[in-house]
Amino acid sequence: MDSLTHFNEEGRAKMVEVGDKLNTKREAVARGSVYMMPETLKRIIDYDIKKGDVLAVSQVAGIMAAKKTSDLIPMCHNIILTGADINFHIDEENSKIDIEAVVRTTGKTGVEIEALTAVSVTGLTIYDMCKAIDKKMKLTDVRLVRKTGGKSGDFIIEN
Repeated sequence: MDSLTHFNEEGRAKMVEVGDKLNTKREAVARGSVYMMPETLKRIIDYDIKKGDVLAVSQVAGIMAAKKTSDLIPMCHNIILTGADINFHIDEENSKIDIEAVVRTTGKTGVEIEALTAVSVTGLTIYDMCKAIDKKMKLTDVRLVRKTGGKSGDFIIEN
């Protein structure tokens, strides 16, 4: 395992210098799931949530979160994103919504944290919009599933 680079000589946190790195096309894909009661999922599908269209609002929230990641994560670089998208898969059998965030840039550092943040905030927005009817919802399994570009090369996990 490579040594951690976010610490200075005194062992204190620092933002890693990326100025000498090459600009490359980079993409990260993250996923997560929100489990809920079947009735909650049905009401989302039927646009029967008082706060509005849950998927449309949470999709916009996820994209906004990707753009604001460096404001939330202290050592994360401020990155100009070239694209961000949130996709949903509704799984009625398991009473859940699967979330996938795809984030892209051309730059000196990757967008894994931006993709993970997008999934997290998308899920939290689903929770926020539905909490009045289902406080037992669970946001789970937030993880990076793919990243491409950069010096460290590609990373893909199969699930």
